[in-house]
Amino acid sequence: MPTGETNLSRLIRTMKPELQPGTYVYCTVASLTGLELTECLGMFREREGITLILPQTTADRLHLSYSFRAAWITLTVHSALEAVGLTAAFARVLALAGISCNVVAAYYHDHIFVAAEDAQKALGHLRRLAETGGVA
Repeated sequence: MPTGETNLSRLIRTMKPELQPGTYVYCTVASLTGLELTECLGMFREREGITLILPQTTADRLHLSYSFRAAWITLTVHSALEAVGLTAAFARVLALAGISCNVVAAYYHDHIFVAAEDAQKALGHLRRLAETGGVA
């Protein structure tokens, strides 16, 4: 049984994108040994290493290298993990605007990481998507 909204039209109209404060980075490490990562937003274990999503200030303090500085936008609608089409809808709008997005689907919300310099532009496109309900 889904534990959130699954209707695509309602998801788009009520997604309420919210820009989180700060700048975030993706880092990769071979091991978590010796790292205290209480500020880590996300972690994913891949064959090549462990990807961490961290505030840039944390990565700098830990002397971790990174190449992508991102803004974090949360879609505040409580979307079900089973929902179909939301990621495609916002990714298409951002792609058409030339904005790269990296998406994390968490239990309650979708989180979009865009280049830090594209934050306001992305937020504007996402808000227009919500206002139109996905209708071009």
